[in-house]
Amino acid sequence: MRRRDRILVRANVVWTAFVWIVFVRNLAGDPTQTSGFKVVHFSIAAVSLTFAAALWVITLRSRRRDLGYH
Repeated sequence: MRRRDRILVRANVVWTAFVWIVFVRNLAGDPTQTSGFKVVHFSIAAVSLTFAAALWVITLRSRRRDLGYH
């Protein structure tokens, strides 16, 4: 993976994490939403953050491979 591509993926990971963390924090303190709504959106957030973490690991491995570490 090229350096520019890694930067783009990492920027996307950071943005995704920021958006979902803020959303979850706001949703947790919102008494107007139902429990079902919260469960669904917390689940979506967990999946999105898991994918973001996986992409971060992929960029780390790509960088290490490009630097000659195996």
